[in-house]
Amino acid sequence: MTRKFHLAFIFNFTPDDWQGPFGTGGSPWDGKFHTEVARALERACFDYVIVEDKLMVPESYGGSTEAALRQAMSVPKHDPVPLAVAMGLATSHLGIVTTLSTMAYPPFMTARLASTMDSMLGGRFGWNIVTSAETLAARNFGMDELPPRNVRYEMADEYVDVVRQLFASWDRDAVVLDREKGIYADHTKVRPIHFRGKHFSVRGPLNTVPSPQHRPAFVQAGASPRGRVFAARNADSIIAIANGVEGMRKFRDDVRRHAADFGRDPDRIKVLFCVTPVLGETEQDARDKHARMVSSPQFIHDILAQTSALTEIDFARFDLDEPLPYRLETNGEQGSLDQLQQWGSGKTLRELVVDGAGGLVSSVDLVGTPDQVAERMGEVMEEAGGDGFMLTTPLLRLNRRYIAEVTDGLVPALQRRGLTRAAYEPGRTLKENLREF
Repeated sequence: MTRKFHLAFIFNFTPDDWQGPFGTGGSPWDGKFHTEVARALERACFDYVIVEDKLMVPESYGGSTEAALRQAMSVPKHDPVPLAVAMGLATSHLGIVTTLSTMAYPPFMTARLASTMDSMLGGRFGWNIVTSAETLAARNFGMDELPPRNVRYEMADEYVDVVRQLFASWDRDAVVLDREKGIYADHTKVRPIHFRGKHFSVRGPLNTVPSPQHRPAFVQAGASPRGRVFAARNADSIIAIANGVEGMRKFRDDVRRHAADFGRDPDRIKVLFCVTPVLGETEQDARDKHARMVSSPQFIHDILAQTSALTEIDFARFDLDEPLPYRLETNGEQGSLDQLQQWGSGKTLRELVVDGAGGLVSSVDLVGTPDQVAERMGEVMEEAGGDGFMLTTPLLRLNRRYIAEVTDGLVPALQRRGLTRAAYEPGRTLKENLREF
């Protein structure tokens, strides 16, 4: 494969791998650990890092907050925006993407915050667009229940339209800085948007100057059919989870078809598939490490607790050694549920978790030495026709050893094969880096 593919990384502002032998103690709240990770990712020439977020304390698993708090599963979780500032100011080329929920932030505040961040980071900011899929989160923002999925996406479509118009409310050349005439900004190039829709009403204009990208990069993870349509309409980069290479190819083809229907150039949308590489000095070393992880009772418990938080289905009520008794549906994250349940396979719940290998975020198994995994990643991209990978860990927990294995082991193996970027082009914005190849 001669065409390079893109790399990104996703984590959240939660405790590190605090129980593991290579953890950093479970208290990363000053942001220094994650900033150190961002520097390592920049050294490896990743396109961007994304900070995932949730807005509640889960209590779906076992009907209690115990599992979430006892094991630090999805909570505590701190706000990603201040962390993004710290990471962005500590780096020069890496894109910094934060999650901002369309349920929690008024459109004007999202546009203003994103514009400010993009200016501070010199054109490297991205917005991860989420609708939030948890009733408990909805109740933190004045709602009794979470709106149905189709309504959430209807609202999100309108929300993104508002935000786009707010970015465009200042022309790119509105700031003239004419000292002789005493004109900072040309008032004829700044205008209200007078938006009045079904769900939002915003006068505008934005009160921030046009940022380097004017419109920061849009990132979105849409697994459901409706989510794919939303992502194809709006995103510069899409985070995807698929079942195997064929699933990856079908997902990407579907998104590109929708993008073309919207009049967009499909090549300008980069679909990055989530993977959780397990790396070792030898293939057997990696396979032994992988087997220890997925067979651990704590791993199985944590995956089910995480799935419960995402789907609001209590998996503690099902027998681990029996198949799921019926097909499950949710108003939460249906894609995460489908990734686990594999309805019709006949596998027990325990087998479903172990079979998932990478938890809820693995599209294809990548286990071996850095060279073996790099070779397989190249093969997968060629077969899937894809744009790149979103790397992470099964539970989004980090330690310095894993980051070093990726940035100093796997990425150099990819670079030696000419598969990934070995240096940044100077002065590029995040959107420009995504469009480089």
